[in-house]
Amino acid sequence: MEAQDQYWDAVAYQKRFGHPLLTGELEKHVGLRGRILDYGCGYGRSIRQLHGAGFAHLFGIDSSSGMIGRARTENPFARYVRNSGSEIPFTDGSFDAALLLAVLTCMPDSRQQNRLFSELLRVLKGSGILYVSDFLLNSDTRNRRRYERFEPRHGLYGVFELEEGVTLRHHTREHLERLAGPFQTISAQEFRVETMNGHRSRAIRLILQKQSRHLRA
Repeated sequence: MEAQDQYWDAVAYQKRFGHPLLTGELEKHVGLRGRILDYGCGYGRSIRQLHGAGFAHLFGIDSSSGMIGRARTENPFARYVRNSGSEIPFTDGSFDAALLLAVLTCMPDSRQQNRLFSELLRVLKGSGILYVSDFLLNSDTRNRRRYERFEPRHGLYGVFELEEGVTLRHHTREHLERLAGPFQTISAQEFRVETMNGHRSRAIRLILQKQSRHLRA
């Protein structure tokens, strides 16, 4: 993870992220007074959008000190925390909603992804909302070649390395739905999005809700 963080620190003021955020979905489910956690908030792009839509209680977490520094400067509408550990530094039931916008792609290891979902389940309130938007596997020649090239090294089709020095992952829909298993799926929509390097990719948006069996007595 240290090498990954160093990469994001280095490009903190260079990259532009494009996954759209439907703020109306959050307002519908949690209201403008809801406490929202943007996990993997980057430079605070979504924080700015949420603030502009009228959300008042915003929190951002990222493992990159460079990204957090830029977020605090450009989008000072939230409480930001730098955290690269496996635990989210908030108590149980702290948030009405959490966002994961193109975060799993930066977290290629399935075990780490599972731990993250467990932590998000913990810090969400009863019936809390998890908004996931991430990249799906692509079938074009450029992507197939790099999936095939790096599969022997990483043991997983869909993981690839950029020459810039970062390892990323595109997912099957089935894998993301397995991660979402502890949640109730409110909606699932596939779409196309521009990557941080200007390419088009398949993507999926999942609106998930914490289920009653996970509420604490």
